[in-house]
Amino acid sequence: MNKLFFTLIALLLFMLMSLIAGLSFGPTNLSNAQVFQCLMGHCSDQVSQMVIWQVRIPRVLVALVAGMGLAIAGAILQNTTRNPLADPYLFGIVSGAGLGATIANISLGEQLAIALPLAAFLGALFAITIVLIIAKVLQSMEQLLLTGVAVSFMLAAITQFILYFGEPFATNRVIFWLMGSLSRVEISHFYIIATVLLITMFIIAALHRQIDALLLGDESAASLGVNVDKLRVLMLGLCAALTATIVAYCGGIGFVGLMIPHIVRQVIGVTTLKLVVGSALIGGSFLIWVDIIARSALANAEIPVGIITSALGSIFFLFIMVKTRNIN
Repeated sequence: MNKLFFTLIALLLFMLMSLIAGLSFGPTNLSNAQVFQCLMGHCSDQVSQMVIWQVRIPRVLVALVAGMGLAIAGAILQNTTRNPLADPYLFGIVSGAGLGATIANISLGEQLAIALPLAAFLGALFAITIVLIIAKVLQSMEQLLLTGVAVSFMLAAITQFILYFGEPFATNRVIFWLMGSLSRVEISHFYIIATVLLITMFIIAALHRQIDALLLGDESAASLGVNVDKLRVLMLGLCAALTATIVAYCGGIGFVGLMIPHIVRQVIGVTTLKLVVGSALIGGSFLIWVDIIARSALANAEIPVGIITSALGSIFFLFIMVKTRNIN
């Protein structure tokens, strides 16, 4: 218990350090003293005030809750499906969001900035609804995962077909959004994502013992009084809503939900509460640092966050495969 307590304290301190670092790094050179003065409400100039309060604080806070949400969604999906490779994007959420954004882009034109998040959210929920309906018919976790992949490819193909005939400038805008970026987030997005995140964590905390029972197998969980099918569908829908909210404002940021839970299991444990808390702390810190790299690595350009997470995720995935092979 003492080891777990000190581990969580260390992760919390690291998260706070990451938040401070997120405010200190960026293409605009600001000293730590200038950052501190702005946080205290005494910015030295108008430029510093704009950079801190309108750019960096919204980005850091959205990166924090987005990283938390993606990591928690991945952790719950892996526990409820008992599949270590389960990930929020496996169920077609990003492809559905991309399809919704593309349709809004072509249909609404100038009103795209307002309609894009809503269209992406509705598209993501549409995708997961298809997966859940098919899963209810098939009653198989293996087929559920394959269904998610199939739906993802289907919606991605429709999106590419629409983009192929779209106006070039608008098409490039959607493609950039699909790569995943925090460049256009606002403080209001933080409040929306944080609200959905808190509701999700509250429900998970209330049902954590039932989710733990799923780790023993469906038959064992059912013998303990758990309605396995209803609980699993609820968790899938909850994770889909959380991920769709993040995708709506941040675009496609992949592999966070796959990597972070694996790390947390090695550091903290596999039971639901430990896994969720650890995933939230590490996932939030991770995405803050990824965003720091995205906006600081190149002098005159910003790298989409999704490109970095995908590169790191592919290396991590290969590492897991090699490690599993050596164990076997």
